[in-house]
Amino acid sequence: MTMFFFDTVTRVRAGVRIDRGGNAVPDWSVATRLAIGQLNVQPATQVESEDPTRTAVVTGWRVQSAPGTAPDVRAADRIEWDGMTLEVQGEVARWPDPITGAVHHVEFTMSRATG
Repeated sequence: MTMFFFDTVTRVRAGVRIDRGGNAVPDWSVATRLAIGQLNVQPATQVESEDPTRTAVVTGWRVQSAPGTAPDVRAADRIEWDGMTLEVQGEVARWPDPITGAVHHVEFTMSRATG
């Protein structure tokens, strides 16, 4: 299967502030944004659960970067794509090149919960 890498997302990374206890905590009010291209974004999961008060829907996408690229994405980042703000799920996988050992490409999943 041939894979195309025409998608672009915006990585949103929280700034840091110090809380009253002296701890460094994420500060989304001063987040930085970075456009990341050469990606392939594909649907991955769709889960719906209902109870008497609401219907919760979680939708996920799998993202793979083009060979030879290693975009800077972390588990704590958010992703803006297709008019949505999504959460990076879990750690970002950095796949090694079998010959050089350098990063060949990265893969991660992102999801959105509504309801």
